[in-house]
Amino acid sequence: MNLKLILVLTLSVLAVLFIAQNVAIVEISFLVWQTSMSSALLIFFTLVTGVLLGWFLHANLQHHRVKAAA
Repeated sequence: MNLKLILVLTLSVLAVLFIAQNVAIVEISFLVWQTSMSSALLIFFTLVTGVLLGWFLHANLQHHRVKAAA
């Protein structure tokens, strides 16, 4: 199997286990906005945001590399 795939699957399982064990309600404040949600949801949204941000930044970097090579 591909080492990258094994690493991603292992980290995904660990993230899911971590999220499942943190279900307490937390209050979130951002500037004037406030809400309460499960810490599991907060962790999940943070994880998804980080993955999407990394994916978009990687795509942007690849685009600039291809553009510079041409």
